[in-house]
Amino acid sequence: MKLLRYGESGREKPGMLDAQGRIRDLSSIVDDIALDALSAQGLARLRAIDPASLPLVEETVRYGACVARVGKFICIGLNYADHAAETGAAIPEEPIIFLKATSAICGPNDKVLKPRGSTKLDWEVELGIVIGEHTSYVTKDRALDHIAGYCVINDVSERNFQIERGGQWDKGKGCDTFGPIGPWLVTRDEAGDVGDLKMWLDVNGRRYQNGSTKTMIFKPAFLVHYVSQFMSLQPGDVISTGTPPGVGLGQKPPVYLNAGDVMELGIEGLGAQRQVVGQA
Repeated sequence: MKLLRYGESGREKPGMLDAQGRIRDLSSIVDDIALDALSAQGLARLRAIDPASLPLVEETVRYGACVARVGKFICIGLNYADHAAETGAAIPEEPIIFLKATSAICGPNDKVLKPRGSTKLDWEVELGIVIGEHTSYVTKDRALDHIAGYCVINDVSERNFQIERGGQWDKGKGCDTFGPIGPWLVTRDEAGDVGDLKMWLDVNGRRYQNGSTKTMIFKPAFLVHYVSQFMSLQPGDVISTGTPPGVGLGQKPPVYLNAGDVMELGIEGLGAQRQVVGQA
């Protein structure tokens, strides 16, 4: 099942894709793709609906972030062995956790704004985990039961803010529009083997990232288990699980984004995104 949110920013409605890839309106069934709708019981209720019974939505509609009311936007750093190598970093012995501001969240095709003073704006295609159940101290063998589904995330980053401005990574990760999420939330039963999905990202038509979740160091079930040892997770929380090699920082010489550049990215089975860079 592919769930989504559509409509103008701040007024999105819930929807699902039918077998023909068309959007069907879910607003008569749930008020949003959030909270109880993401639980096992909530997803079972949605799965029982015949999409053909729901109103059809026009094809040109805007996609919003595929999950609403995100309480925590958690990111895992250096979680791909080949990406760690391109940055010259050691492979972490435990997951590196940082938080991205929820105000960074935007739709998958919305404009990404280059912040004032930005000199090193970068891209990162990432697999996103959406939590479906309250999760605290979950065991590794039960962790998958707490995942509602998966999605595409672009962990947009400002490397100067992140690395050279003093402090932790957060200030280079949480700027407005730095968290495109979607287009869909693909439920766990339909996502397939998320340990072996192709991932890619192009800038202005040139492929920079061409990787796979196979090189992920810490897999989704372990990450949910691990994070839940330090903080509880609630339905709608998002974990962005790291990026494969090919980021701008890793190019020789480094390549960074400017206003007018176009990013196109996707993950096998989870959809694609397209963002034009603007100036804040």
